[in-house]
Amino acid sequence: MKRRDFLKSSGIVCAGLILPSVIKADSANANDRPNVLFVAVDDLRPELGCYGNKFIKTPSIDQLARNGVVFNHAYCQLAVCNPSRASLLTGMRPDTARVWDLRVHFRENVPDVVTLPQHFKENGYHAVGIGKIYHGVNGHMEDPLTWSVPKMQPKVNISWDKWEWPDEIVQQRKDLKAKLMAEGRTQQQVDRIRATATACEDVLDNERYDGAQTDAAIEKLARLKDRSAPFFLAVGYIRPHLPFNPPKKYWDMYDRETIPLAANDFMPKDAPPVAMNTMYELRDYMDFLGTPAPNEGELTEQQQRLLKHGYYACVSFIDAQVGRLMDALDKLGLSDNTIVVLWGDHGWKLGEHRSWCKQTNYEIDTRVPLIVSAPQAKSKGTKCDALVEFIDIYPTLCELADLKKPSHLEGLSFKPLLDDPTLVWKQGAFSQFLRRHQGVQYMGHSIRTCRYRFVEWRDCHTGKIHAVELYDHNNDPQENYNIANKDQNKAIVTKLAKQLRQTCPAMPPGTVIPQKRSAKSDKPVSIKIINKFDEPATVYWLGFYGERHTVCSLKPGQKYTLKTSIGHLYKVVSQSGKSTMLLKIKDDQQQPVVIK
Repeated sequence: MKRRDFLKSSGIVCAGLILPSVIKADSANANDRPNVLFVAVDDLRPELGCYGNKFIKTPSIDQLARNGVVFNHAYCQLAVCNPSRASLLTGMRPDTARVWDLRVHFRENVPDVVTLPQHFKENGYHAVGIGKIYHGVNGHMEDPLTWSVPKMQPKVNISWDKWEWPDEIVQQRKDLKAKLMAEGRTQQQVDRIRATATACEDVLDNERYDGAQTDAAIEKLARLKDRSAPFFLAVGYIRPHLPFNPPKKYWDMYDRETIPLAANDFMPKDAPPVAMNTMYELRDYMDFLGTPAPNEGELTEQQQRLLKHGYYACVSFIDAQVGRLMDALDKLGLSDNTIVVLWGDHGWKLGEHRSWCKQTNYEIDTRVPLIVSAPQAKSKGTKCDALVEFIDIYPTLCELADLKKPSHLEGLSFKPLLDDPTLVWKQGAFSQFLRRHQGVQYMGHSIRTCRYRFVEWRDCHTGKIHAVELYDHNNDPQENYNIANKDQNKAIVTKLAKQLRQTCPAMPPGTVIPQKRSAKSDKPVSIKIINKFDEPATVYWLGFYGERHTVCSLKPGQKYTLKTSIGHLYKVVSQSGKSTMLLKIKDDQQQPVVIK
């Protein structure tokens, strides 16, 4: 057995080189292959009936689970949207693709990699996407090479704000921004502010983006049925990502006062401060401005109930859309020859550890829902406790569709588990998170075994270990007590650290470039930008955590004077998404910037 094959079979998968895709399948063989319906749900944690939650209402996803296999211990590779999705869709770990944050498109580092839908496209499938598959919905992180045709959009001409909030709330945000600007806030500070974290309107499902895109996906399914080639249809739902704004009828499904709140509403004991997120995502909403970070305090009970009510309502809204998709498959006679994969890109804290949102290495953020319904699977309606990872989905779908697997894949196909969920499987699942804490950038790598979670945090400047964490799931399934520094655990810490580094080697110092602002970052500068792309381009300002705000749109040849400060970072994206450019304002920036 070759070393790489051994490593894969043991759950220890190393980084590989990107090699050309396999030879394309002939159309005759492709026509006999199963279709794929690939359903992504943003910020969905395993908070579903089929995962044991008896309070939440998810009948459609629960029905899908009865026709497939529910993976109880599936893990993402990095608990935030862009790197999680990039890893799943390329089949590469974040350290291999060098995608750790919300800023970097995977093709900036691995330009020739063949993505999962692209591989199906190159083997005779018609690959179509709608909604949030990669990070973002319309342009910022899209990948035109992935699809057979340009990515679909709902057939409704409506502003994004209108999808999100009622007109009066949009106006309130506008007024607040004007007030803060008058008080001396910077443009960048004001641009971060979003409207309210929740909204409840008595509207139809398709007056929200996810309802409208379900309409479009169902229409597309009817057309795909008549094609001679099999299809790979990816549908990416935006909720339950903030803001929580489903139609009123989904709010009405729950009594807010009876929704159970998190039992472990406290910071993990003896955990390093670097391990916890700051909840900036929630704190950018105007009704949560000034909310304390987890290390500073907690939300009021009223705020907690509002947010959890909104999250549950969103999950039930998405469940209804999934049900519509499944009904369409049945009515079109496609169910018997369609593989359905439903996944959430990472977990999400709902008050656990006195925090909200994602962006940690904890179980609550890295554990994800994963349901696979394959016509040929033998163990439908079962649950699987084996450890699986998002990077395993790519090779699994290749095997289910009888496609050769590209050589760059770092995951292990779990197709055998669809026939026998009790098989002995991986010894570890691996996640990581890049965190800037007190001016220093750290990378935390994590291994989850059947019993333990071990996390090792290293200083990205020096490569030295900053902190370690160990949680014993036999005694502490909520990961409330870090026991890494107890004398009796030295041996297991040493063993898990070695196992972690076999798959996730410590990166050399400086590999992850710290995102520092210049010492002169308050110095204003004016930079002239010229668009030399052969198509329109959009300039975005990027915040530290990758939040994106539109600065301007430029036609080919058009010029724009950018008023900014030294140290700020911008990204330029062409209209098609095929061309991108990063621009950091430097101390010596004097010449015009040519976008080409």
